[in-house]
Amino acid sequence: MNTPDLFSLALADALWSALAALGFAVLFNVPVRTLPGCMACGALGHMLRTLLAAQGVSVELASLVGATAVGFVGTAFARRWETPAMVFTVSGAIPLVPGVFAFRAMLGVINLISAPDVQAGMAALYETGVNAARTGLILGALAVGIAAPTLLFHRHRPVV
Repeated sequence: MNTPDLFSLALADALWSALAALGFAVLFNVPVRTLPGCMACGALGHMLRTLLAAQGVSVELASLVGATAVGFVGTAFARRWETPAMVFTVSGAIPLVPGVFAFRAMLGVINLISAPDVQAGMAALYETGVNAARTGLILGALAVGIAAPTLLFHRHRPVV
């Protein structure tokens, strides 16, 4: 993919992801003053995932990188705006949720139930398993990426 196409893809992806993050931030009733940060987290995370996936990186690893960026930027925004990091990270990670793979896994379950013969059933089982595994891996990557700043840098005070 050449550079102008990649740039326009990233720009469009950032715009739509920011709008999705804004919608979920409003749905979660976050403070109005934090909405630009929520939009920035959503745009950054999904844009990173899209750019990496366009370069041939697996969607699971690209989601981990995007979610980690959301986690770190959300933590920085939380310090700046003096709010919990969850305000930014949850709404920023919503655009990264693997809806397509989960939908395909559910369709695979339906196809598995209505398979006309054993061979079609095995093909549906394979496709369902792959899509369910990818969904689980991406969701795990989102959890690890969002939690990474807290796991790496948050120091609990010892109990005295």
